[in-house]
Amino acid sequence: MIDLPLLLAFVAASLLTLTPGVDTAIVLRTATLEGRRQAVLAAAGICLGCLAWGVAVSLGLGALLQASKLAYTVVKVVGAAYLIWLGTRLVLNPRPSFDSDPKGATAAASGQAFWRGLLTNLLNPKVGVFYVTFLPQFVPLGADVAGYSFFLACLHVLLSLAWFTVLIAATIPLGRLLRRPALTRALDRLTGGVLVAFGVRLAASSGA
Repeated sequence: MIDLPLLLAFVAASLLTLTPGVDTAIVLRTATLEGRRQAVLAAAGICLGCLAWGVAVSLGLGALLQASKLAYTVVKVVGAAYLIWLGTRLVLNPRPSFDSDPKGATAAASGQAFWRGLLTNLLNPKVGVFYVTFLPQFVPLGADVAGYSFFLACLHVLLSLAWFTVLIAATIPLGRLLRRPALTRALDRLTGGVLVAFGVRLAASSGA
């Protein structure tokens, strides 16, 4: 059972949530410095992480995360540590140039882009809490809450993919300019700073 006005309201609200953040920073940096293929893989990892939280929420695990301070804190600390570690690496050891990776490392770089995106969301409990608090507002009366919540989570992931597609397409033409050594190092450090800031913010955030 689909309530069209409510569904359109969800789409509009979801578009407002796709504001620049850690996911956008990762996709933007990957697109400009590593290319379209790696950016797509990073976006796929991010969306898969969101989808995993969508499944967890539909199964009731998200509510457990929201209710359990210990569970929330454990995931939060691990996620914050990962973001700070990832960001610190970029700040302290930026690549000297776009082509500084060893030849033959394309597959490894692609895998790193995917896992970077996936772990960024899997280790962020705020994604699960966001779904727990956000999705139920748009479930029609009489609908199966678990099933419809999962449907909305999938729709949110599709909207995220659309946003990342636009972002990647808009960034690729700037790739040649942004691949200059000085700009490569600057963008790595800027992205690293953003990741560290989000990690610190996550670590300092209150419980679920």
